Amino acid sequence: MCLMAQSVSDSTSKYRLENMTGRVRQLDEVVIVGYGRQRKGDVSGAVTTVRTDDMRQVADASFNRQLEGLAAGLQVSTTSGEPGGGVSLRIRGGSSIEGGNEPLYVIDGFPVYSTVVSASAVSGAPLNPLSMLASGDIASVTVLKDAAATAIYGSRAANGVIIITTKSGQSGKPKITYQASVGVQTLAKRIDLLDARQFASLRNEALYDANPALGTHQYLSADEIAALGGGTDWQREAFRSALTTDHHFSVSGGTRQTRYHVSGNYYLQEGILRHTDFSRLATRVNLQSQLSSRLNTGINLSMAQTGGRLAPEGIITSLLLMPPTATVYDKVRGGYTLRNPFENIFANPIASLLEQTNTSRSFKLLGTAFAEYTFLSQLKLKVMLGVDYQSGHERRYIPSTIYEGKAAGGIASVGTSEHRSWLNENTLTYTATVARKHRLEALLGLTQQETKVEWVRTGASNFVSDKLSYNNLESGAVVTTPYSYATRNALISTFARLNYQFDHRYFLTASLRADGSSRFGAKNKWGWFPSVGASWDASRESFFGPISHIVCQFKLRASYGVTGNQEIGNEQSLATLSAVAYQFGGIHVKGFAPDRVGNGRLGWESTSQFDLGLDIGLWNNRFSLSLDYYHKRTRDLLLNVEIPWTSGFQTSLQNYGTVVNRGFELALQSHNEWGKMRWDADFNFSLNRNKVVQLGGNAPRYISGLYYILQVGQPLGTFYGAATDGILQPGEEQGRGALTGNANPKAGDRLYRDVNGDGKFTVSADRTIIGSAQPDFICSLSNRLAYGSFDVSFMLTASVGNDVLNLNRQALEVFSGQQNAAASAAERWTTSHPSLTMPRAKLDPAPVFSDRSVEDGSYLRVRTVTLGYTLPAGFARKLHIGGLRWYVSATNLLTFTGYSGYDPAVTTAANAVDQGTDQGVYPSSRTCSIGFSVQF
Repeated sequence: MCLMAQSVSDSTSKYRLENMTGRVRQLDEVVIVGYGRQRKGDVSGAVTTVRTDDMRQVADASFNRQLEGLAAGLQVSTTSGEPGGGVSLRIRGGSSIEGGNEPLYVIDGFPVYSTVVSASAVSGAPLNPLSMLASGDIASVTVLKDAAATAIYGSRAANGVIIITTKSGQSGKPKITYQASVGVQTLAKRIDLLDARQFASLRNEALYDANPALGTHQYLSADEIAALGGGTDWQREAFRSALTTDHHFSVSGGTRQTRYHVSGNYYLQEGILRHTDFSRLATRVNLQSQLSSRLNTGINLSMAQTGGRLAPEGIITSLLLMPPTATVYDKVRGGYTLRNPFENIFANPIASLLEQTNTSRSFKLLGTAFAEYTFLSQLKLKVMLGVDYQSGHERRYIPSTIYEGKAAGGIASVGTSEHRSWLNENTLTYTATVARKHRLEALLGLTQQETKVEWVRTGASNFVSDKLSYNNLESGAVVTTPYSYATRNALISTFARLNYQFDHRYFLTASLRADGSSRFGAKNKWGWFPSVGASWDASRESFFGPISHIVCQFKLRASYGVTGNQEIGNEQSLATLSAVAYQFGGIHVKGFAPDRVGNGRLGWESTSQFDLGLDIGLWNNRFSLSLDYYHKRTRDLLLNVEIPWTSGFQTSLQNYGTVVNRGFELALQSHNEWGKMRWDADFNFSLNRNKVVQLGGNAPRYISGLYYILQVGQPLGTFYGAATDGILQPGEEQGRGALTGNANPKAGDRLYRDVNGDGKFTVSADRTIIGSAQPDFICSLSNRLAYGSFDVSFMLTASVGNDVLNLNRQALEVFSGQQNAAASAAERWTTSHPSLTMPRAKLDPAPVFSDRSVEDGSYLRVRTVTLGYTLPAGFARKLHIGGLRWYVSATNLLTFTGYSGYDPAVTTAANAVDQGTDQGVYPSSRTCSIGFSVQF
């Protein structure tokens, strides 16, 4: 033990003694694990505790976005930079194709619904349901990664588990804390586009290419082009500097018998895109009371009202492609310019942004109550009840004054949704210590949870007036067919866990959980999920004595277990009917028809995971290191497999396929103190290799949509398209023209690789693998320095080797002259500038998906920088306050990358197959904030 390895010989070493005991105390810290707590030094699984102070350095509404860079093996991607928008998390890689890949979130013991409950009335990115939780209410976040830690959650744990514990009161006088901050957000990066003069020249070239007889200036003359100026900068028109404010107030305290923590939070974030925002009004009450020496009770209750104005669907794409020669307002007729003058598919994005109504409001109540009775000093029974209720209201109106609503006379849609979940958990815990060296803890549990979701939407169009928007649907001449839906699922489980420790040297944990889920087939309702983990702290052995003053922990860990994934939606194992319309004798009749074949053997995806780890602590844990190697094999993947056509269906959801993730994680921590100087540093490194090893029906590959492929031997997130091979030059039309894929090739056309060797290029025959969204590795570095009352901290995050499918770039490299193009279009092929990389302008280019749209998404980001000042305790006492701290901070300050899009850390969808796709995603912002925290 490190403390015993050193002696304190004089009274002046009190500070050194406190420092040593503080480092040793790290091993005695309590870590939150599934259905309990463990001493940190006794944990045999791969578990990471996140520093909540580091989370709060990031100015964001969603705590799961604040986790970026704070745990090895955790990858965070943005699905929308919209205020309150979505986040995708991966723990040790993605494993599922049709099922969910997000981790299980457990808030104060309640497994919460972490996906969006949407009535689909509003176009655009939905709000993140986890944004209801204010980071100021969070006491601890624990990331469970290996099976020894997660298997206790059974069929919901294959993607890892994140346990959030909120703050509780401590006995003593009431402590009042108020935190406030205000920040300014700006667009972190612009995309360079053609200005009006450049676009007009491009359009002239495209028109001339289509019809040379009409001359070289069919759109505008040289003098008209010179008079254009820069034209409309649609990004400047749409984006703005936006404010964000956050206020958090809490009161905590209590007696030895009763403790309380009450808090309130108001958060408002304007979007960097005009007419978008997000707000949260939340309150929390946590109460714990020791009613007797044997009976302990408590309640955790939170309520939050969140909502915002959402960006219209496709608005980012419209901003990028709208020609700069078009104007926001029609100077002749007045009002907005309604659409792209060259292509009807693009409406005026500013009119869409400012005139459409797209709102989403949600109310969430999450509460748990427990009673814990101690029968004997060693035996405790705990009963917990919980409820999770969420209602959503979404409204949309497109007025007749803008292009999208003009033909229909205005379009209104409304939707409501409800999510209700109740939980009952019953656990019996037995602890015993024998002969001081043997410690045993046994846990038995029974839990049941039921979830119901209902939603309805309807709408109307062709209104007499836009004045009432969606508030008077009956005034619309055309009523949209209403749609409603109701579904439920239930889970009942029993579980057991045994923890054994001998002399703080040898540790063993074993668990077994049985889950019965309504989501799966009648012949496959129950699953069993075992795990075992063992560890040995060699530093406690006598042979470590000579170096015990250096090495205070040398702990080897090993674990193996099986977990499941049931995130496939409800009723997928059942044969279902859907409403259809028939015509009988000219009469429109409603009826039902089969839309899915049943599968009574449908089961969960099963993940077996082996983990080998090493924890090292040096010099009283001033320096610590954790290494982990893991191997995850996910079997029985849920895939839509082709079935005989005689069944009446094309596919059936079945358990086929296998995916493997294996990788390495490194976490380094350093804590240093010299007098008034303190320096803490953290470094996290994660390497994951993902591979498909089997697909349904032993098929070697499965092409998913236009851009992706599932192929044995390749990772999930593999891009599949044409490989480019330069630009066709004059004189090559006869020899290499067939490689353009065009019937009449011309100099300046793009060339593609002939993969199958037939002497020509065709999309269907010559597609190949052109990239992967999987990074080679991700890492982060955090530093916190303090001297006296001043402190400074920063965090760097990086991803290396991941490709991004930039569908924005694909659209911006269509040099048709009908839509705007990237600034690189200025380097396009012309007779006077025969480019080798950029094709010629062409009115109807028929774009081919190719490696031009796949970019290296590697980046290094200055994630946060914070400078703070804490008022000395003496001055605080004179002011009759408990403490005061001021700070200034920046989030997403700088990003170094070769990626041409807004943000390389992006994915349009959370699906593992099409991860790493950037298509019209709301951009991320750079935020500069100032704030303070005061205690009374």
